[in-house]
Amino acid sequence: MSLKNDQYNKILREYEERRLKNKYELDKRIEEVYKAIPRIKELEEQIISLSAESGRQALFGNTKALDNLRKTTAQIKEMQRKLLVESGYPEDYLDMRFHCSKCRDTGFIGNEKCSCFKQAIADAIYMGSSIKSVLERENFRTFSFKYYSDDYIDETTGLSPLSNMQKIVASCKSFIRHFDEKHENLLFIGNTGVGKTFLANCIAKELLDRGYTVIYLTAFRLFDILEKYKFGREEEDSLIASDQFDYILDCDLLIIDDLGTELNNTFTTSQLYHIINERLLRQKSTIISTNLSLDNLLTIYSERIYSRIISNYSIRRIIGDDIRLRKALGEISS
Repeated sequence: MSLKNDQYNKILREYEERRLKNKYELDKRIEEVYKAIPRIKELEEQIISLSAESGRQALFGNTKALDNLRKTTAQIKEMQRKLLVESGYPEDYLDMRFHCSKCRDTGFIGNEKCSCFKQAIADAIYMGSSIKSVLERENFRTFSFKYYSDDYIDETTGLSPLSNMQKIVASCKSFIRHFDEKHENLLFIGNTGVGKTFLANCIAKELLDRGYTVIYLTAFRLFDILEKYKFGREEEDSLIASDQFDYILDCDLLIIDDLGTELNNTFTTSQLYHIINERLLRQKSTIISTNLSLDNLLTIYSERIYSRIISNYSIRRIIGDDIRLRKALGEISS
């Protein structure tokens, strides 16, 4: 990866600042507890004294000194936890708290980058394209079925818009639950404003919260990146596009939104096939949303792309009215 040095160093500084903040907050909690429960401080000083003495004994050949220290320390720590609980504190109140418990806010697990660090790199590479701020508004907590009618049956699905969406949401939650096991792919089809992007964002939020790397791109933005990767004249643009291309292929979940809105040509078709096929080979999940019908997908893109999608994607047809338009007209409230 050729992530620029200043970007990489900025991420490392953020992790260092995070660790310093963790330590500062722990020190404040320790100070608070020592004032409220002096006995806990006495016990901590006892551990320090025992550690020094055990170290001296070990130097003089006492082979059991360190084992005895571990046992005694565990007993004292248990006494401290009981004192905390008896005084109304959580038993882990004096434990260090981390944003990411997997890497303990170092960004690495052994020599491997933690998923949180990979996502930080992806966010840095994509700069303004990160969807995290959007996900605060668009997630399963804010999702509502009230926008979907139960008053008529759609001929294509044999379901009302409400029943259809309830079924789709259930399948999306299954997609999340089995994300590591099945490596599924989803194709959301439907008219403008029926909730395709919102639903993709709901999935993205859940997976980001679970530590997976997620990249969201509109089709237009995706092919702009690919064009710079292939034909970029400026060295810096080419390097950044190279990083972006790597992450497009290797992120845990790639969301391609509004497929069909880009200017289609032989280049976009060949690149789309490469991305779809390569991610299938790597067993990386992809979500595609489009206003196009399946027939239009076959007409606009190659038969190879159509075949890959039909064979490897679960197709979710979303039906209903244009929610954005109805909100704009004041027919429904947010």
